[in-house]
Amino acid sequence: MMTATAKNATKKQQEGRKGNGLGLDSIGDLSGLLDTPAAAGHASAGPIELPLDLIDEDPNQPRTADNPGFSHESIAEIGATIKQRGVKSPISVRENLEMDGRFIINHGARRYRGSKWAGKESIPAFIDNDYNEADQVIENLQRNELTPREIADFIGRELAKGKKKSDIAKELGKSPAFVTQHVTLLDLPESIAGAFNADRVRDVTVVNELVTAYKKKPQAVNAWLDDEEQEITRGSVKLLREFLDDKARDPNTVDAFSSKTDAETEGEQQGPTDDNSGGQAKAAKEPDPDKLKKAILQVRHDDRPARLILTKRPPIEGFAWIKYDDDGHEVEANLTEVQLVALVEG
Repeated sequence: MMTATAKNATKKQQEGRKGNGLGLDSIGDLSGLLDTPAAAGHASAGPIELPLDLIDEDPNQPRTADNPGFSHESIAEIGATIKQRGVKSPISVRENLEMDGRFIINHGARRYRGSKWAGKESIPAFIDNDYNEADQVIENLQRNELTPREIADFIGRELAKGKKKSDIAKELGKSPAFVTQHVTLLDLPESIAGAFNADRVRDVTVVNELVTAYKKKPQAVNAWLDDEEQEITRGSVKLLREFLDDKARDPNTVDAFSSKTDAETEGEQQGPTDDNSGGQAKAAKEPDPDKLKKAILQVRHDDRPARLILTKRPPIEGFAWIKYDDDGHEVEANLTEVQLVALVEG
C-alpha cells in the first residue's frame, strides 16, 4: 500500500509534468510541497518512503545474476537484518522516463531485494535523476563487490560507445593499466578462458601474464593448463614465462644495444683464433669502463617499480611498454605518468 508521503511525491511529479499555467490552482495542497522531490536532474533533499511495487531494477546494472552478492544466501542474510532492523541507508532511484510514476534503482539493488525478502512494502529512497551509468560501477568498485568479468563487461560496453581507455580509467578513478588488463578478459584464448571460468584463476594480472605467454607459446601454455592440479598463481606463471623465454631464445636474436646476435656475442666471448699463432686465442679485449654492455631504464609507474621495454614498439606516440619488477607484467604506459628512476647496467 502506498504511503501518504509517496502518494504526494508521485502526484506532485505528475502535476509538474502536466501543468501549463502559473495559477495557484496548479500547486494544489501547499502542504504537499514538503514531500515533493527535487526537480529532475537533482537529488531530493531527503529520503521518502517509496513503495517497492513502484520500483524496478536497472536492466543494465553491472552486477550480473551470478554475482555472489545476489546469491540466495546473501539476500536472505541482508533480508533477515532488514526484517529485524529495517533499511538504515536509503537506496537511490531515478524517475523512469518511459513509465510515468515508476522509478529505476541507481544504487541499492541488494537492499531492495532484501526488503522484498523480508516482506516489506516500502523502502526509504532518495530520488536522484542526475545519474551516470558509471556511478554504479564506481560505487561497487570502491566496495570490491564487482567480479573481474563484470568490470570487463562494463568497460567493453563503454569502448563500444567510442570511449577511450584513458577516459574510462579517469571516470572510474583507476589507472589505464587497470582498464587494459580487464579488456583482456573480453577475448581470452579458449584454454585460459576455461581456467578463468572454472575459478582456477581470478587474478586479472595473472590472466594477463598467461595471455602474454600464450601469444609466444600457445601449445606450451595449453599443455601447462591441461594439468588440472597445476596451481595458477603469480609465482607459478612467472616461472612458466621465464622457462618459456629461456627455451625460446633464438641464437640469431639481435641485441638492441650491441646490434649483434647472441651467436656473435658468444663467439666474441670465446675469442677469435689467430692462424699465425697456431690456433691460439687472442687476448680478450679490455672492456671500456665508460660504456654499458646493456642499459636498463628503471622507472616507477602506479607507485610500482618497473623498467622500460626498449625493444617493443610503442602503441602510439607518447606511450611506451613497461615491465613491472614485482610480477613481470607488461603494460602500455603513458610516458607522462612514468617517473625515471635510474639508468643501470643489465
